[in-house]
Amino acid sequence: MQTLLFILNDGPYGSEKTFNALRLALNIKEQYEEQVAINLFLMSDAVTAALVNQRPSEGYNIEQMLDILLAQGAQLKLCKTCIDARGVTALTLIEGAQISTLIELSQWTLEADKVLTF
Repeated sequence: MQTLLFILNDGPYGSEKTFNALRLALNIKEQYEEQVAINLFLMSDAVTAALVNQRPSEGYNIEQMLDILLAQGAQLKLCKTCIDARGVTALTLIEGAQISTLIELSQWTLEADKVLTF
C-alpha cells in the first residue's frame, strides 16, 4: 500500500488550494481505494477547514469533503501551534480530527511514499 501525505496551509475558502487538495485526495481514494492510504495534515489557516458546522453560501463544502475522506479511512491531523494561534479548540473540530505536533508531521513525512503540499 502506498501512503500519500497531503500538507495543507491555506484557509478553506478564499483560495481554492484546500479545495483542490481535497478533490485530488478524494479522486485518488475513489480510483485506488485498496492501494493507497491518505494522511492529511492541516497547518496555518488550513486548520479552520476542520471546524464543524460550516455553512458556505454557495459552491463546495470543505467540512463535507473531509468527512468523506475520514469515512474512507483517511487520517486527519491539525497543527497544535496553529490551532492555538487561531483560538480553535478541540470542541469545535469535526469528528475524527486530531490535534497533533510537528513531531508527528515529521514522522508522517518520513513514512510517506509521496508528500504533496498545498
